[in-house]
Amino acid sequence: MDDLAQSMGISKKTIYQFFKNKNHLISLCMKTLQKGVVKSFKQISINANNPIIELFQIKKEAMKVLGNTETAPQFQLQKFYPEIYQELKGREFDLVRDVFQESLKKGIKSGYYREEINIDFITRIYINGMRGVRDINLFPLHEFKLEKVIEDFLEYHVRAISTNKGLILLNKIYNKSES
Repeated sequence: MDDLAQSMGISKKTIYQFFKNKNHLISLCMKTLQKGVVKSFKQISINANNPIIELFQIKKEAMKVLGNTETAPQFQLQKFYPEIYQELKGREFDLVRDVFQESLKKGIKSGYYREEINIDFITRIYINGMRGVRDINLFPLHEFKLEKVIEDFLEYHVRAISTNKGLILLNKIYNKSES
């Protein structure tokens, strides 16, 4: 709080006129950041004409915020402010559910995803899986690169729900030969 007050040229007392405590300030900052990320996801979804490419574009956008180091905000929250991290996770589902459900519907309509998938189930599995791969207890940063773990999860996810058309595109993305 001292550093923040100094960088803003105000006193800590002034900061505390607007925020109950440091946790309150961090929580509101993270809420704002989270809403901005979701807004960018929605924009990617609107502009994407292919649901598989869309997932990879969203991953790229998410990596700008998530980062791959222990200094990244989400890792700092998990480590030092677990209650705020849990708060973020609690909002995450409601914020991203509609984006991913629409993406799945576009994927089915365009023939990239199988018609018989349960959209609500797949959405929940996807969001839970994305939470899991970002868990530093499950995937410690000194052993795993976050970007690679997310990339592997995306491939796993897309392979599970794709039609042959979707698999052909995924193989092209990974420059793999058809089997």
